[in-house]
Amino acid sequence: MGNLKDRHILLGVTGSIAAFKAVDLASKLTQLGAQVDVILTPAAEKFITPLTFQSVSGRRAYTDVDLWGGEANILHIGLSHGAHLLVIAPCTANTISKLAYGAADNLLTITALACKCPLLIAPAMDGGMFDADVTQANLRILTERGAYVAGPVEGRFASGLIGKGRLIEPAELIGHIRFVLGRNGRLAGKQVLVTAGGTQEPLDPVRVITNKSSGRQGYALAQAAIDSGGQVVLITTPTSLTAPVGARVIEAETARQMYKTVLSESVKADVLIMAAAVADFRPKKTARNKMKKREGIPQIELEETEDILKAVAENRSGRKRPHVVVGFAAESRDLLSNASEKLKSKKMDFIVANDISSDDAGFGVETNRVTLLFPNGKKESLPLMSKAEVAEAIIAHIAELLE
Repeated sequence: MGNLKDRHILLGVTGSIAAFKAVDLASKLTQLGAQVDVILTPAAEKFITPLTFQSVSGRRAYTDVDLWGGEANILHIGLSHGAHLLVIAPCTANTISKLAYGAADNLLTITALACKCPLLIAPAMDGGMFDADVTQANLRILTERGAYVAGPVEGRFASGLIGKGRLIEPAELIGHIRFVLGRNGRLAGKQVLVTAGGTQEPLDPVRVITNKSSGRQGYALAQAAIDSGGQVVLITTPTSLTAPVGARVIEAETARQMYKTVLSESVKADVLIMAAAVADFRPKKTARNKMKKREGIPQIELEETEDILKAVAENRSGRKRPHVVVGFAAESRDLLSNASEKLKSKKMDFIVANDISSDDAGFGVETNRVTLLFPNGKKESLPLMSKAEVAEAIIAHIAELLE
């Protein structure tokens, strides 16, 4: 659930064919623990009904009919009071113009004027309208006042035109929402460096030596750090995962590439979390051409890869070491003893030990069961939980150390 649990989010929906995506957004936010109050403009009601939103959020959806009812004099105040974020998705060019100049001619725009919380706009409009000078000028006015703009993206419109103006997908929009909600979190102002995925050491132009790491735990840590306000740099191997909104992503395929990148980036970081499964060995020589079966079984000589955590511990760069360094120990035997040895030798602030021999934890699954080990001998065993929950627990400990 991250930083969405129990957050009060106002979702404004304006008159666009993309309004159907707002239903999915409201549903997903509700499932993630947010309290979602929806406000539809009169134009939005031409595309979708309040009942649809009420069905997915479990809460009342508001329209201009309510503006002229018995609560009219206080409704917009009541809706805005206590709201953590106002999201308008889709947001038409017309509503952007009204927001820029303070027009208040419907319940949504009146509520927007009364809101003290951040404003996140997700534009949606047909071909040419987003790029129009007046729309861009209105968006500049809003961003200068502190509003956040998510999207739009390019694609085909209902008119048949192709261009920039399509509403971003709900999953990506949720990433933007989490980013905005987390900006004043416990890690605000802190740079967090996270590594993720399994490195790939080439044997030839086609084959690699790698491991079963999916990168899920590292990506979950990056998201949890963003949820807490951290400025995240994610150093990742090639994966099928989508990086969290707000992370600066650097790709590193091999252990050597990751070594160089981590040492370069860590001097600017307050926190380093080494969640990547970095290969311990690589081929001493990489074949220039693809090895052929008819040529017989190749004899592959291996050499050790760079020890990234050891280099950080020894401060080989000669510059600032991160205030907090956290590593992982993925073991198939002697879990705690191997993790304890690694914790001491690499001079980490704590280490996350997980048994990869279990079917429901470790590589390639959505869940993990870990033990946190600290230099003072303290141990904290976490039960089986999602990798997102594991990440939140780790980030909470990091925040305590920084505080």
